[in-house]
Amino acid sequence: MKARYINPYTDFGFKKLFGEEAAKDLLVDFLNQLLPAEHTIVNLSFKNPEQLGAAKAERKAIFDIHCENEKGDKFIVEMQKAKIKFFKDRSVFYTTFPIKEQAEKGDWDFKLNPIYCVAVLDFTFDEDREQKPYLSNVQLKDQYCQVFYNKLKYIFIEMPRFTKQEHELESRFDKWLYFLKHLEDFENIPDIFQEEVFIKGFEIAEIANFDDNQLMEYENSLKVYRDLKGVVDTSFEEGEKSKAMEIARNALRKGVEIDFISELTGLSVSDVEKLKE
Repeated sequence: MKARYINPYTDFGFKKLFGEEAAKDLLVDFLNQLLPAEHTIVNLSFKNPEQLGAAKAERKAIFDIHCENEKGDKFIVEMQKAKIKFFKDRSVFYTTFPIKEQAEKGDWDFKLNPIYCVAVLDFTFDEDREQKPYLSNVQLKDQYCQVFYNKLKYIFIEMPRFTKQEHELESRFDKWLYFLKHLEDFENIPDIFQEEVFIKGFEIAEIANFDDNQLMEYENSLKVYRDLKGVVDTSFEEGEKSKAMEIARNALRKGVEIDFISELTGLSVSDVEKLKE
């Protein structure tokens, strides 16, 4: 049976729910569950991230939305479908762009507006920490664990670690994660989502409302997502070349580009080409 609602882990699905003007209130509500009271968002404007120049592999593995609130606070909201090499380094690097764009010509006192990087991850990191919570808040701190700089914050949401059932949902944020994790499986709107913002989310996500072009775009996006999930097996552990080679062979059979396989597995392009031969 075909799904009634979109898969929000696809580029199309995530953008439809959070990256379009018509759905901006959904993104505002979602982010406000994560932010401290002093940074509560009233309105957002979307920014064009074209200056980032992401590599081909990153564009397939990560979909990002760049926005700014009415006070000038900057937000990078990402859906990361697969763990590429050095993904923590990448998160830090990409926050340098909204830092640098705040530089003013002439006399400037270096005062910066806050920057938040919010990443919804369809994988886990630091796998050796079995009891690690699904929500990680990261800030720059000193040796006494005191916050050194409070205007740069990284929020990682590891969706595989979110295992709450409907009766265990304790907060509005829990509801958002449950909505994202199970949206594609719902046949009807559950009673817990009888709120305006969630009802609108279900309306936006209903595949029957798409025109032919939107449907084609979604199906292509869903295929990319499924191919990617087939390539990046959850048993893959960084640093184990045999596992990397196994994933690379699987990707080659699916016709995935060699440079993309290299980015995901850490194998060199020449190593991947040898496997193809």
